[in-house]
Amino acid sequence: MGQLDGRVAIVTGSGRGIGRNIALRLVRDGAAVVINDIDEAPATDTVAAIAQQGGRAVACVGDVTAKDFGERIVQTAVDAFGGCHIVVNNAGYTWDSVIQKMSDEQWYAIIDVHLTAPFRILRAFQQHFRSRVDAERKAGKRVMRKVVNISSTSGVNGNAGQSNYSSGKAGIIGLTKALSKEWGRYDVTVNAVAFGYIQTRLTTPLQEGEAGEIEVQGRKVKVGIQGGRIAAMNQMIPLGRGGTPEEAAGSVYLLCSPDSDYVSGQCLVVNGGL
Repeated sequence: MGQLDGRVAIVTGSGRGIGRNIALRLVRDGAAVVINDIDEAPATDTVAAIAQQGGRAVACVGDVTAKDFGERIVQTAVDAFGGCHIVVNNAGYTWDSVIQKMSDEQWYAIIDVHLTAPFRILRAFQQHFRSRVDAERKAGKRVMRKVVNISSTSGVNGNAGQSNYSSGKAGIIGLTKALSKEWGRYDVTVNAVAFGYIQTRLTTPLQEGEAGEIEVQGRKVKVGIQGGRIAAMNQMIPLGRGGTPEEAAGSVYLLCSPDSDYVSGQCLVVNGGL
């Protein structure tokens, strides 16, 4: 038996990268998972990979910043699996500039995906679990629920060229701490994980002068890190390297498992000891 047998999880941004690995890790211990990506292909590919392993998953494709998305993804979990016990707010990307070159569009796009979208999803989650908690307690049951919000060391320490991203990731830590105080009485733990350098498509090593990019909502957004910067970061990180998506997923799993039932309102920094 897995520690998460009978649990239902939502993981946003789980078609690729860290989110996909989080979903696979939760499924490995018995959870059923709602997979989300802004693009259909990676979401359905992850669902298929989980099914091949004998796990249960469904896709909820769409933009997490849509105003109705919170209600839609929670309802997807309820319709497919009968409820929801775990929410991992992982979806996001970076769109960097120094502040004097940053547009309002650039600011709000990043704040919306990293802070407003999790707020709406968690608001919908509360509306789902509130009545269920009453019914469970009347039946003499105590059911722990879990929220893990993904932050960043940019939100903990700040980072030049990322005033929008740093603000959003700092804000999600504040939301985490506030909800841990609101929801403790419902047996819901709310924690955050702040990642340092993790090796994903957003941190792809680039050759000098090379430019990488992704497309989000029709926008071309530059991503990737120059190889020289990565080498410098690896020298500063005590473990000598960036983390893998699988290692990142392990830290999130810890806060989703029963082993963390008395851990709430915390921000776990995952940065190789930097």
